[in-house]
Amino acid sequence: MKAEQNELVTRIGPGTPCGELMRRYWQPVALLDEFNAALDPRMAERPVKAVKLLGQDLVLFRDQQGRWGLLDRDCPHRGADLSFGRHEGDGLRCPFHGWKFEATGRCLETPAEPAGSRLCERVRQRSYPVQERSGILFAWMGEPGVEPPPLPGFDCLVAPGSHTFAFKGLWHCNWLQAFEVGIDPAHPSFLHRFLSDESLDAIGDNAGGKQFRSASVGEAEGERWPMTRIMREFHQPDISFEPRPWGLQLTTLRPMTPELTHVRVTQAVFPHTFVIPLSETLTITQMHVPVDDTHTYWYSIFTSFAGPVDKEAMRAQRLKYTQLPDYVPTSGRHDNWGFDAAEQNTRTFLGMGEDDINVHDQWAVESMGPIQDRTREHLGTSDKVIMANRRMLLQAIETVRAGGTPPGAADLACHDALRGPDTVDGIAPAGTWPQWWRERVQAKRDGAPWAAATPAAAVSAE
Repeated sequence: MKAEQNELVTRIGPGTPCGELMRRYWQPVALLDEFNAALDPRMAERPVKAVKLLGQDLVLFRDQQGRWGLLDRDCPHRGADLSFGRHEGDGLRCPFHGWKFEATGRCLETPAEPAGSRLCERVRQRSYPVQERSGILFAWMGEPGVEPPPLPGFDCLVAPGSHTFAFKGLWHCNWLQAFEVGIDPAHPSFLHRFLSDESLDAIGDNAGGKQFRSASVGEAEGERWPMTRIMREFHQPDISFEPRPWGLQLTTLRPMTPELTHVRVTQAVFPHTFVIPLSETLTITQMHVPVDDTHTYWYSIFTSFAGPVDKEAMRAQRLKYTQLPDYVPTSGRHDNWGFDAAEQNTRTFLGMGEDDINVHDQWAVESMGPIQDRTREHLGTSDKVIMANRRMLLQAIETVRAGGTPPGAADLACHDALRGPDTVDGIAPAGTWPQWWRERVQAKRDGAPWAAATPAAAVSAE
C-alpha cells in the first residue's frame, strides 16, 4: 500500500476523508454496564462519563427521565470541560459560569447574564443521537440535521437481552489493524493455536471464555473435533469471499479427507465489524471503534441461539483480565503481553495464555505500532480478504468524497437485507458442503425461539 493510501484509511478525526465515512455509521460509544453502579459506584450519584469517539471529546450522561445525552465536551461559553459538570437531574451545568444544558443540547440557563437576557435562546451545544441496543449505547456522529439510518436488523441487535452479552476492551493501535486481524481466516491456525486439546465435556455448552476450544459442528469418523485441533492440523486453508449487502461473506475450507472438509463461514460487516462462530449456538459480533487515530475500543456482542446467556459468569471471566472503569487490559506492551517462553514451547504457539485469547490479538495489532506502516508489507494469497476489504474501504471513501452513499448499514436501500448474518464452523461432506452449511445455520436459527421466524440470511442472499 502506498503511504498516502495508508494515511487516508487510518486518520479518522473530524474533516478527514475516512472520518467522514465513519460518521455515516452508528458507532458504539459506551457499554450500558459503564453506568452500572455495581461495577462503577460513582454512577449511583452521578451518571456522567467523559468519552472520546472518532477523535472527538464528548460527555455522555443519563438524566432523571432516563434520556441519554451525548454532547461536545467543551462548553460553548468559554470551552471548559463539561464532563466535570454538575448533574442536576434535568441536565448538566458547567461549574465555570453555571450555563446548563439538557440532553438534546438545548441551553436551559445562563445565570450570570442580566435579567431579561435572551442569550440562552441563541445557544445550543452540539448533541448526538444515542440508541441503546444489546447492552451497548450507539451514537450517530453525522452532520446536524441529517436523518441517521436505522440500526441494522442483525441478530446481535434484535435478540432479546436474555440472549446477548456485551463487553469491550481498549487496544493501543489504529482501528484498521484491529479490524483486519478479525477478518483474516488464516491467523487462527497460528496465533490461537493450542498445542494440546481439552476434553470437550469440560468445555460444556457455554463456551463464553473458551474460543476455539469448543467443538466444530459435525463429526469425523464418529469423533467430534475441537476447533483448535482443526486449525492446528489443517493450516493451509482455501479462502474465498463473496459480496453481501453488509460487506463480505468469507468462506474458509480445510480439506480433511476425500470425503470430509472443514467449513468456516464468517462475515465482514462494513466498515469495522466481524461476525464469527464461538460454538454451535453462540456467535460473536465484534466492532472495532476508533477512539482516535492510535486507540481503538473493540466491542463484542455474544449472541445465543440456544438458552439465555449467563451474563454474570461471562463478565467475571473477562474482568479477570480487564481494569475498570476504562476497560483497559491488564497485559500489554508494559509486560510483554504476558509472554512466557516455557508456555510457547509446551502449550501455545504464541506463549501468551490460553484462557483470554483477546491478548493474542492485542499483541498482534499493538506490536505493529500505533499505526501500521503498510508500505512495508508483503502480502500473500492468504491475505486476499485483507486486500478486498481495503479496496472496498478506499472505494467507500471516494464515494463519500463525491457526495454518494457508502455501502452497508449507511445505505437505507440495503436496510431490509441487513439481517443475520450467519456463520458456521463445522465438518461437512466435501461434495455438498454449500448445502450442508445452510441447513446447519437454518437448524440453529429454528432452535432459537427469538430467531425461529427468520430465514437464514445466507439462503435469501443467494
